[in-house]
Amino acid sequence: RRARVTEQICAEMVANVFSVSVTEGDQVEAGATLLVLESMKMEIPVLCETGGMVTEVKVRPGDVVQEGDVLVVVR
Repeated sequence: RRARVTEQICAEMVANVFSVSVTEGDQVEAGATLLVLESMKMEIPVLCETGGMVTEVKVRPGDVVQEGDVLVVVR
């Protein structure tokens, strides 16, 4: 039996949240796009590495995030 892993997806840079593709309770696969950040007119997809259930979505479109901010939690 595998232990459940909690993955906190964090911002890697200062950016604006362009769009959010998931809501709490969604099941996501590894590699799924969770949200899109916008920085310097570039759109940067934020992907899930492990897959699982989205337990928290901490941002919404239009939010400004700082490097290290938690965006989504997947368990």
